[in-house]
Amino acid sequence: MKRAAFTLGMLAVAGLAFAQQPQTQQNKPAGAPAPAASVQTAPAPVLGKRPPQAKTQPEFDAYNAAVANQKDGPAIEKAADDFATKFPDSELRVLLYKAAMRAYQNTNNGEKMSDMAMKLLKIDPDDPEALTGAAEVLAERTRDTDLDKDQRYDQAKKYAQHALETVDTDIAVPAGAPQAQVDAYKNLLRSTAYSVLGTIEYDQGKFADSEGYFRKSIDVYAAQPDPVVVLRLALALDKQAKYPDALKEANRAVELTQEGTTAGTTARHERDRLVQLTGGSAPAPPAAGAPVTPAPNSH
Repeated sequence: MKRAAFTLGMLAVAGLAFAQQPQTQQNKPAGAPAPAASVQTAPAPVLGKRPPQAKTQPEFDAYNAAVANQKDGPAIEKAADDFATKFPDSELRVLLYKAAMRAYQNTNNGEKMSDMAMKLLKIDPDDPEALTGAAEVLAERTRDTDLDKDQRYDQAKKYAQHALETVDTDIAVPAGAPQAQVDAYKNLLRSTAYSVLGTIEYDQGKFADSEGYFRKSIDVYAAQPDPVVVLRLALALDKQAKYPDALKEANRAVELTQEGTTAGTTARHERDRLVQLTGGSAPAPPAAGAPVTPAPNSH
């Protein structure tokens, strides 16, 4: 939920695991009529799980109808629930609930995102995307005042750690999928799992451990570091009195966030505090007329 790239990355890879039509339809003898244009086939997977497959043509047709023209989370969720009621054993339920989870994530609706993740995990307890989604919501929404905070943190850790275990084995990747895209998707999931673990360690006062996880989160998806994770790394270093290193990361967090946002304001306060502690300085603003690289999101 912290970065738009997470949703965009998952949506970009959604096409890598689209539904297969029934096997009986795929293996028609030579000369048989071609399937209707609305029926989409997928190549056999080369890694991990095979793409979800319909058992019958009516099931596949109902799936296509469920995904058509569904634009927002509530509509996709209703379509998924209706489909699951009609086809309670269908493998295609995963794709519909995953689409609903992404839609809710894209609108920062953590409660509904968590609901969809839990529905997914009841169907497939090894799905790394559902695991990271459930872990992230739990970690971000647990407070010190929660009576069950330890249990919530333990569950979030289990989800994140299991996602790291299944990311290479439980993503359906059809043959021909661009390897760079697959690797980026997997690393994005790993980055999120590490950030969850780092957040939990930080909230429990284990700042050295949180530093290690935050660094892993940043390094594994270095192409687009999460500004919030960079900021949290600065705070973890600050808590350990590693002030020069903390200032370096705080300056980086300032560069990656927009002024006036929650993360941007916190990053600037942290930078200013560390400048006073170290006698260092903040980076100079860009010269007039110089191009400015926009922040990757509006934290």
